[in-house]
Amino acid sequence: MDIIYPLAVPKGRRLCCEVCEAPAERVCTACTVTYYCSPMHQRADWVSIHEKICQLLIPLRTSMPFFNSEEERQHGLQQLQQRQKHLIEFCYTVAQKYLFEGKYEDAVPAALHSLRFRRNVYGLSSVELVPAYLLLAEASLGMGRIVQAEEYLSQAQWTVLKSTNCSNATHSLLHRNLGLLYIAKKNYDEARFHLANDVSDIWYTYVNDRYQTLLQVRAQKPDLLGKRLVNDTGLDEAQDAEAIGILTSVLSIRESTFAKTPKKTILVLKILAMLYYLMMNSSKAKEYGTRALKLAQEQLDDLEQKIVQDILNVISAEDHPADRDL
Repeated sequence: MDIIYPLAVPKGRRLCCEVCEAPAERVCTACTVTYYCSPMHQRADWVSIHEKICQLLIPLRTSMPFFNSEEERQHGLQQLQQRQKHLIEFCYTVAQKYLFEGKYEDAVPAALHSLRFRRNVYGLSSVELVPAYLLLAEASLGMGRIVQAEEYLSQAQWTVLKSTNCSNATHSLLHRNLGLLYIAKKNYDEARFHLANDVSDIWYTYVNDRYQTLLQVRAQKPDLLGKRLVNDTGLDEAQDAEAIGILTSVLSIRESTFAKTPKKTILVLKILAMLYYLMMNSSKAKEYGTRALKLAQEQLDDLEQKIVQDILNVISAEDHPADRDL
């Protein structure tokens, strides 16, 4: 029997549904620590994720045993946290898989589990919660629940704004989902703005990695007997051309909204400077680098000025064959 009898619940304890957090009326008889408001939500959670983690939840949701020493207690807490971190990643991966397969309803319970474990481990305002919010937003958009998606994205955006250590990958995912939200709302100007941010963040991560790797190689292995170490974008000629086309289009969008996000315009100019440098076209690299430096100076952004000036110094130190009259 999986029905909860109210008299069996300790006074003052409120049992909530695992899926919607409404007052619970049923319990999973296999683990006895997971509750639901209805057979429908119990079935949805079981199909999505609960079958896979049912027994793993028991030690997480039962009282910790008595420990003889503080050392033992700390060890027990560390083990508990490690189990939760494992479930954070497992539930997140399962939810992602459902999204890739277009199974949006199945993705929701798994993503909710990941979100709850993240809250337990990292706190209510940590940037670590953002990936779970974005999964839930994407699933909601897939089901056509625009208002719900907007709520999750608002939470994600607010958390990112308060954070000082949010990764480019997270920024990119946030902008991508905001772009999809505004497409669903038929606000195409805002959609274009956020999707351009997504593209910028993706390209910056890729190009900057290639650029930094090249600088490290040059520092460790100087050119011998004048032999040049060849720059490389990691792309073929067609992909190089496509990248330039995409990024110049994004630059056009960024320049049209410069007053709104000047740093994004500088970011795209830096990407183009590094990309042209990797393509061994230093004249174009200098052109975009110089434009980026000028904007950074206008914004009185000392950090950006230093970063862009370092890029220009590297570019100016070389005379690529592509820039010579052969």
